[in-house]
Amino acid sequence: MSLYRRKASANKTSPDTAKFDNSNTLTTAQGVQIPDNHHSLKAGAHGPTLMEDFILREKLMHFDHERIPERVVHARGAAAHGYFKVFKPFSQYSSAGFLQDPSVETPVFVRFSTAVGSRGSADTVRDVRGFAVKFYTQQGNYDLVGNNMPVYFIQDAIKFPDLMHALKPEPQHEMPQASSAHDTFWDFASLMPESTHMLMWLMSDRAIPRSYRMMEGFGVHTFKLVNPHGQSCFVKFHWQPKLGLHSMAWDEVQKMAGQDPDFHRRDLWDAIESGHFPEWELGVQLVEVGKEAELGIDLLDPTKLIPEELVPILPIGRMVLNRNPDNFFAETEQVAFNPGHLVPGIDFSNDPLLQGRLFSYADSQLSRMGSPNFQALQINRPACPMHHFQRDGRQQTTAQHDRAAYEPNTLVTGAEFRVDGSKQGFQSSPDTLASIKSRHQSASFDDHFSQATLFWNSQSQAEKEHIVTAFRFELSKVKSKEIRQRTVDNLAHVDLKLATRIAAKLGIDLPNAAAAAGRLGYRHHLLQSPESQLQEAPSLSMVGRYKPDISTRKVAVLAADGMDMISVRRVMQELTDAGLECKVVAPHLGHIGTASGRTLAVDFTFSNTSSVMFDAVLLPGGVASADELCRLGTAVHFALEAYKHCKPMCAINEGVRLLSSLGFSMSQNKDAVLTVPTPGVVIADSQKAIEGQISQEFITAILQHRHWDRVNLDSVPA
Repeated sequence: MSLYRRKASANKTSPDTAKFDNSNTLTTAQGVQIPDNHHSLKAGAHGPTLMEDFILREKLMHFDHERIPERVVHARGAAAHGYFKVFKPFSQYSSAGFLQDPSVETPVFVRFSTAVGSRGSADTVRDVRGFAVKFYTQQGNYDLVGNNMPVYFIQDAIKFPDLMHALKPEPQHEMPQASSAHDTFWDFASLMPESTHMLMWLMSDRAIPRSYRMMEGFGVHTFKLVNPHGQSCFVKFHWQPKLGLHSMAWDEVQKMAGQDPDFHRRDLWDAIESGHFPEWELGVQLVEVGKEAELGIDLLDPTKLIPEELVPILPIGRMVLNRNPDNFFAETEQVAFNPGHLVPGIDFSNDPLLQGRLFSYADSQLSRMGSPNFQALQINRPACPMHHFQRDGRQQTTAQHDRAAYEPNTLVTGAEFRVDGSKQGFQSSPDTLASIKSRHQSASFDDHFSQATLFWNSQSQAEKEHIVTAFRFELSKVKSKEIRQRTVDNLAHVDLKLATRIAAKLGIDLPNAAAAAGRLGYRHHLLQSPESQLQEAPSLSMVGRYKPDISTRKVAVLAADGMDMISVRRVMQELTDAGLECKVVAPHLGHIGTASGRTLAVDFTFSNTSSVMFDAVLLPGGVASADELCRLGTAVHFALEAYKHCKPMCAINEGVRLLSSLGFSMSQNKDAVLTVPTPGVVIADSQKAIEGQISQEFITAILQHRHWDRVNLDSVPA
């Protein structure tokens, strides 16, 4: 084609070259103007979302098919097989078969994941984690698809594509990867005050868990349980880890991303391979239908939670993961979850975010797998008998011999087959709908700040410091001063001191105190509700959520030739007996010689591991060993970095010299001398170690996981 003809073609006006208009008028992809881009079409403010909402379906359909073949969200994941057992029959509340017999083990497949990053991103980024469980029940597959945080950014599914477009790497340069610290996300979040509660969780330690095995899971949405008599109640689902709730330090997770980007998936795999099977307790919060208004919380709002102080969690069962996948692609990658996969006895609520997910998940799996027959893949196949008339399609693996692919029919068995509408099988719980269809939400969704304030008030002082630091880091990455200012002004509605502390480091104005004194929405009308009377909810803090189980925690034993093995042998043995894994880190691989003339096998060197890979540090005595380690900068850095990350530490005799720059030393009579506050640091002489006087003290320190109340950490040279 000539240059002239190419120019002529480019200037031709036709439907194929229609101009994309960047004006302020929002339309559908068909050019139809949109008067409301924030609310899906519902049967009344509290009613279900209507399938006729072509705007919602167009947005979700386009978003679901934007990337091939990786998951659009939650691409980076790890998974395991296991089983679930109910504690006792639960028929009072649900007819679900897998919740009735304590002797039955229901197979499960669980996938954990980060939400934002691609498959190649690191495990330890700041992010919400997916926690999806597929139950292979005898009534069909049931998927409980949740997160490790109980709330979400948005209230309506129609905003999900906007949220993820803002949260994902910016489109012009595909950066940053697996991070919310950039302009587009905070631009969106600052304009959507309903996201404020979730932002508090995202900036908290919940967003950087120590392990998948040490984080909670939540169903996020309100669902319904239906008993054999057709009576229903609202329910919130909770997974609580046997090993307790633990996180990492922000500085630590950034280093971990470089040291081992697979840290969380490796941790899960190794624990199962070694027989330390991860375990969670399934609990529920139950609210009788008709009494939900008494809480003062709209249960259909996914940006809200029910504090445990108002509705306690009832434990109903136990889940154990005891087998790793045989093939990552066939199982972890091809597993297809969907909140629409229900069994009799469990039903949906009218939560508008949940209602949109029921369409989006099925559509996403269709795009990702390329065929509706992804249901027949081994990892997705039900464990119970199936009978349906769905036929053909790509990847069809079943050769159907029946002539009839429809019902009713008489050609398959000679007798009439007909679904007769009996009460057997899944029945939706009855719900009265008596309102006009409209594109708006209930006024009870309008309180965007009170639960964010409750969350902030419930944190320990150390947790609050971490939240402030996280906001400062994230917003310092935002180039737009206006967005930084708008975000801080929003946070002033949560807590003025919080917003002021954040603003002080960002080169912006302090938040407006007069504006912060106000509260948006209906909060003023609920001052007599139980929820509004709560000033703090201890259940929202991670402090004190420790469990008396430290199995699989890893202790680094720093040593070199001349280590005093006699004084440390009993400590290491008692740590091992408690379920801890002691690993020797030395200047070289192979073996080191001890002061008594024996040898000790080395597990790691200072060049192929670091303190971020361990939960605690043990510093044995021995003059020659301490001399060599103190001359080795990587060894000194290892010890100082562990201290800075608030990890439990134990030093025996000369081992304390690795911490001498922090003010730790031993007196001439070998008594410990601590010149600074030292929570979680145990120092003792050889005799106390030999007699076992320090082992329990060290184990007690490890039980707490981290000692966030250490002071002057900014001055630690690590």
